[in-house]
Amino acid sequence: MKLNLPLFLILLFNISLSFAQKDIKIQGKVLEEGTNIPLEYATITLKSTEDNKVVTGGITDTEGKFTVEVSPGTYNIYVEYISYVTKEYLNKTLSESIDLGTVSLALDVASLDEVTIVAEKTTVEIKLDKKVYNIGKDLTTAGGTVSDALNNVPSVAVDVEGAISLRGNENVRILINGKPSAMAGFGDSNILSQLPAEAIERVEVITSPSARYDAEGTAGILNIILRQKETLGFNGSLNFTLGNPDNVGVSAALNFRTEKFNIFSNIGWRYFDAPRNSFNDITYFDQIEDGVVEEPEFRRIREDQEVERLNRNYNANIGMEYFLDDTSSLTGSLFYRLGSDADISLNNSERFNDNTIVEETLRREKETEKDNRYQISLNYVKQFGDDSDHKLTADFQFENSSEEGFTFLNERYLFTDQTDPEAFQIEQETTTEDQNEYLLQADYVLPLGEGSRFEAGFRSTLQNEVTDYTLEQENLDNGSLEINDIYTNVFDYDQNVNAIYSQYGSKFGKFSFLFGLRLEHTQLKGKIDSRLTDEELVEAFGFPIDTDFDNNYLGLFPTLNLIYNLNGSDSDNEESITLGYNRRINRPRGWFINPFPSRSSRTNVFQGNPNLEPAFSNTFDLGYLKRWEKFTLTTSVYYQHEDDSFERIQENTGQQTTDGIDIIRTIPINLSTNKRTGAELGFLYNPAKWLRLNSSFNFFQFETEGDFNGVDYSAKNTSWFARFSSKVTLPWSIDWQTNARYRGARQDAQSDTDGILSIDLAFSKEILKNKGTLSLNVRDLLNSRKRQSTTTTDFFTRYNESQWRQRQINLSFIYRFNQQNNKRNRSDRGNGGDEDFDFEG
Repeated sequence: MKLNLPLFLILLFNISLSFAQKDIKIQGKVLEEGTNIPLEYATITLKSTEDNKVVTGGITDTEGKFTVEVSPGTYNIYVEYISYVTKEYLNKTLSESIDLGTVSLALDVASLDEVTIVAEKTTVEIKLDKKVYNIGKDLTTAGGTVSDALNNVPSVAVDVEGAISLRGNENVRILINGKPSAMAGFGDSNILSQLPAEAIERVEVITSPSARYDAEGTAGILNIILRQKETLGFNGSLNFTLGNPDNVGVSAALNFRTEKFNIFSNIGWRYFDAPRNSFNDITYFDQIEDGVVEEPEFRRIREDQEVERLNRNYNANIGMEYFLDDTSSLTGSLFYRLGSDADISLNNSERFNDNTIVEETLRREKETEKDNRYQISLNYVKQFGDDSDHKLTADFQFENSSEEGFTFLNERYLFTDQTDPEAFQIEQETTTEDQNEYLLQADYVLPLGEGSRFEAGFRSTLQNEVTDYTLEQENLDNGSLEINDIYTNVFDYDQNVNAIYSQYGSKFGKFSFLFGLRLEHTQLKGKIDSRLTDEELVEAFGFPIDTDFDNNYLGLFPTLNLIYNLNGSDSDNEESITLGYNRRINRPRGWFINPFPSRSSRTNVFQGNPNLEPAFSNTFDLGYLKRWEKFTLTTSVYYQHEDDSFERIQENTGQQTTDGIDIIRTIPINLSTNKRTGAELGFLYNPAKWLRLNSSFNFFQFETEGDFNGVDYSAKNTSWFARFSSKVTLPWSIDWQTNARYRGARQDAQSDTDGILSIDLAFSKEILKNKGTLSLNVRDLLNSRKRQSTTTTDFFTRYNESQWRQRQINLSFIYRFNQQNNKRNRSDRGNGGDEDFDFEG
């Protein structure tokens, strides 16, 4: 039987209306007693007088106003705001709409200390399409970065090179305030390792994204919500950091808010040294060509590399929200980042034959990079009528990123058994990248009675990136530098995505659902300006290179999310089951699709694949939440089937360097399938005011099937990662926090990687009458966060050990001013992000 989708939606609409016979309205206004300041996000709760179960509720707006709809009956009404005395209206019989007038709440002075503790603890909220982690006061990330903070979020892992994964899958979409952003590096997550962690308010882990989200990211979405809006008046905080290895940072978060507008800003400067090191031990095998055994020039090569990385960057995010009237507002913001990096690398290489060293060289590499990027954003919100959920939002964003990189490479012999060895060429690489992105988006939300909502919208993202790469090499005859025509090129790349979507959600008693459909058109277009003809390119590289391509894809992406509240909305004993399905896409990035080879060293070449097609996945997720007074348990199992999944494979190009070392090519390809199955378990436990514990465990298995150029790259792997965090309040109001993480061993088609253990330790104390916080933390206490892997192909085996960042010790001081009310401010606003369906578990 075929499903008539329009008829199905009409039936759902009619059913939802039959459950929406609530025509009694309760309204009023909540103010702070004595000051008459409106209390935004105060909660109004209606409970049944029979069993004291929550029936419905609402929150106040920026003016402290609220409106709640409910069926006729008798209720207990509670008006609450954290750290204020609750106002109660008991046994209130409602037969018609009423106005409670002005509700004045007085400060509960006796509870302020206790509330501060509650406000700091990590909490989790389960919504129809996401998990929201309010990361609380994470001491281990004081003076750290956004990447450090993400590494403490359940289901999320950040590896030793800064790559972010969700449930072990690195194809995760990073959003800032619900949108792609220059702050997330145009998809390059490395920039997150340079933004301060203090800017984060909360992190949304979206493993089953609804149709409102871009379909990019087969693993799901991480939506980072930044701190933005505070209480009335001028307030803010200053942050100072000093660390070893060199880490000096100063940042400020300043806010000025009136009834008519809100000005917000986050400004920071940071200088740091992030030394890294790596070790490679490569053994080459004999090759058989036409029945003849060919021995490698060197049987074994050992490389030991040490890199000093000096980084300086400035970040600024400044914006203003202006309330045009009671129903509309306009927000504009500017993000700017200026970065300057300088890396010096020394690579010692020892070459062996018959277990005897025959040659030793030292390669010195100096790399500088300047990064200049900015983003301009405009957001318009229009509310229709008294229902705050009935609204239209429109967004415009323009982003620009300009990078200039320069690399100087010089290698010399320390020892050789050659009689008259040929000298190494001095090399210079110059790379300039200029990237522009336009985003235009509109979303319309229409409430359909109590607990039902329809939403529709569109998003257009137009992105252009131009990469100009020049390689200059020394002419050994006259010492001059000459352009290498083979590698020098200009790559002009466009990625344009246009999408429309609609979704419908409703709630029937304990059951809620959200169904959506998204249609996306993707264009991946590239053109290469090379100094060589097509025939010369084939002769130079041994394979054809497509210098002008235009690939278009049309995809339909359904989503379905269900939630069943076993105990209704009783927050004291909450229990729910969730089920989600979604179809996602993994679009190849520009450097994955650029067919022109680029070199990471003289012996390693990376070549993109213009024939690389997007990968599509179907994911099912079943989750369970149980919340007690002091303990919260979350579990889920998931399955993902991905077609045409990406895999980077390594091949011998058949070419050699001037000193006889094989040149290895890495290329991404579409393998046939990737099946991923996993389960995760997490808990939050607060047995006492002085002790808070949380932990998570994620187990997953993936199976890859496929072959390329006659080589079978099928693999099956089981891996896991776990984290544990404890926070203890010691005497003299000193907080002690310990975070431990372990990532289990894993395998792919060609590599085996060992497990990694890391431990972070932190202490903090409130000073200056609780206006200041002094923190001391040590990240990677055991200096054990190192990746160790073994790669095996049919022509070599390689052992690699690398440490992206050494143990870090930071001393941080935060000073807050005019924030005495912020500890009781529990704003849950989206900060320009996507709105939530209010069907929480």
